[in-house]
Amino acid sequence: HFLRHAIAALMAAGGLASSLPRRWYERRLTPALWPLLPLSWLFAGLAGLRRWLFRCAVLRTQRLAVPVIVVGNLTVGGSGKTPLVLWLVERLREAGWRPGIISGGYGGRGAGVHAVAAGSSPALVGDEPLLLARRSGVPVFVGRDRVAAGQALLAAHGECDVIVSDDGLQHYRLQRAVEVVVFDGRGVGNGRLLPAGPLREPLQRLAGVAAVVWNGRREPLVADVASDCPQFDMRLIGQRFVAAGGLADGPADSCEAASLRACKLYALAGIGDPGRFFAQLQALGLEFEAHPFPDHHPYTAADLAFASDGVLLMTEKDAVKCAPIVTGEAWLLPVDAVISGAPGGADLFEIILEKLNGRTTA
Repeated sequence: HFLRHAIAALMAAGGLASSLPRRWYERRLTPALWPLLPLSWLFAGLAGLRRWLFRCAVLRTQRLAVPVIVVGNLTVGGSGKTPLVLWLVERLREAGWRPGIISGGYGGRGAGVHAVAAGSSPALVGDEPLLLARRSGVPVFVGRDRVAAGQALLAAHGECDVIVSDDGLQHYRLQRAVEVVVFDGRGVGNGRLLPAGPLREPLQRLAGVAAVVWNGRREPLVADVASDCPQFDMRLIGQRFVAAGGLADGPADSCEAASLRACKLYALAGIGDPGRFFAQLQALGLEFEAHPFPDHHPYTAADLAFASDGVLLMTEKDAVKCAPIVTGEAWLLPVDAVISGAPGGADLFEIILEKLNGRTTA
């Protein structure tokens, strides 16, 4: 954890924060990244040592009173975990479970543990937890210490009988019943660990996870490493836009894509892969000027000035931060995850239920 933050600070100080992700996903180790290899080897060694210490019980784990499902990733940045968490929470509720959600609150400045309400400040709790609170209808708590966040959630909501952790794959102190790993269409890039590549842990970490979910095309390298693990495809479906204003106040106006085609459109996206959102808008037949931003970008009014003479389109995640500072017409596109079954008819939710119930996966 400390080394990841130290690397992030070095990247920011050296002006590499914006250029490194592009180089990571060039699918090969470019000469510009060679000087970072020693740090990458150090990171790999410390990450492996830390995991071994937890396995040997030198570093202690902690079990919550209810089972925990971790939805995480091996790469830096967003890969589609939040839509999958929403899908999973809905399926759990349909099956009679009473889930709660915990998150690290990345991007929020709040210290300690906080309950997230629909009207919470994204600057305090983070953009993704706020989106989860507005969409899920279940308790959401954030805290960099996920054990403390889970304990606070259960203390406030004793009815909860399962917790879903949005991210936290590497938060080993929190014991978990199920791990699901999400990759997007960028795959693992050059396959190197931070800071020479986008990986937080080696691909061998996939051994033992319950399932791998692909939000985009499958990466052959990962598919081979995880060949014994059930793998599923996820599509994010969104057809109807919702007015960005009044997100915390209940139902808002909505419209079809067709009603926007005659407008001068601008689109912004501050997610792990902005191209995913722009491709989705193109698939809806929209023409627009694209404005990508870094993941979890802290927007200001000046960032949105480019859309002063038109209509602004954005993701749900961006809207929780942009809606209060938008001055013109703006719409967000809610999306829902659709999961395709693995070969042989396996169902992701059934695999998760088997793990929760302590049975061997079929």
